[in-house]
Amino acid sequence: MNTKPTYEKITPSFGSSIFVVQKTKKRKRNQAFWHFHPELELVYVNKGKGRRHIGNHLSYFNNSQLILIGSNLPHNGFTDRLTSKGRETLVQFKPDFFGADFYDLPEMKNISLLLEKAKKGILYKPEIKKIVGPKIEKLPKYQGLKRMTKLLEILELLAVSKDYILLNADGFAFETQRQDSTKIDIIFKHINSNFQNHISLDEISDKVSMTVPAFCRYFKKVTGKTFTQLVNEYRVVYATKLLLESKSSITDICFECGFNNFSHFNKSFKEITGKSPSKYRSETSLMIQE
Repeated sequence: MNTKPTYEKITPSFGSSIFVVQKTKKRKRNQAFWHFHPELELVYVNKGKGRRHIGNHLSYFNNSQLILIGSNLPHNGFTDRLTSKGRETLVQFKPDFFGADFYDLPEMKNISLLLEKAKKGILYKPEIKKIVGPKIEKLPKYQGLKRMTKLLEILELLAVSKDYILLNADGFAFETQRQDSTKIDIIFKHINSNFQNHISLDEISDKVSMTVPAFCRYFKKVTGKTFTQLVNEYRVVYATKLLLESKSSITDICFECGFNNFSHFNKSFKEITGKSPSKYRSETSLMIQE
């Protein structure tokens, strides 16, 4: 079973900057893998049930759900089972799909704040879900500019709604500023492939053809964190996945995640999730849908 948060490359159809797909069949287990991507993801399930694992958050849904997931926030595929007449509509788009300066317009203030909030993962409640869900289901039939304007209408409705909860409020996404995405993609891909081992600053700096001091300044500027901080967060998110889905001991999970010191693992895990690994495992194993 692949439990790493795989970097997913999303390719919209030719002539489109928005990827939209509608599914009416049960998602196979190997398709519901754990992944992240720079694109935001809007998911609407009209009839179905399953588990949502977004960053450090785990819960279950029964019947329907509407979720907005921000850029680079690790998450699982959602649908375990679609019921009769069940559909899952998935919309993925880059934060700057209208251009980086578009969100600086005063008319875009609400949507700009929504995209920032989405980095925590947003679950919408029934009232707004009833209004927005059918609009999302109609998106696949639109093309070109019509699809973009319809998506903007949906985002504006979500932006002004107060009918939501933040799923990963105390967690994190692999956040970056909107610049130089090629370098960040290279860095994230290297972390994803090598986080279970020690990654030296010399090694990662060389990947993006920078000196170590220049890399450290650059990385702190675009992520707001040191490289070590981000790698440790990455390892902890991987640990939450293993704690939920494997029967390995916490000590084994510590080393499998790339930590070489158990006390450091415990400290880092508690700083990021607010709980010890043992408490996290026991509490999440008892979770049920509200």
